[in-house]
Amino acid sequence: MSKKQKFPYLVGSKWTAQQTTWGWRHFQVVNRKNQEQWVFAEMVAACDPTVRFWLNAQQLQKRQIWQAGWQSLEEMTETDLL
Repeated sequence: MSKKQKFPYLVGSKWTAQQTTWGWRHFQVVNRKNQEQWVFAEMVAACDPTVRFWLNAQQLQKRQIWQAGWQSLEEMTETDLL
């Protein structure tokens, strides 16, 4: 039986950073890398494809840092108020 893959839908997913990151908030995962028990996601800024960085995919589960999908500032503040 094959081992269950961690973060199976990672590549192609879109994320909004709660704080400006490398000058941007909206990112897309364009690549993944498995290293032993860790999974890393290559993030690319939606508005500037030259802005790229690798991130431990577990960080994407922290809602105080990342929101799934592309959120507007208005949507983010509404979520914070709930």
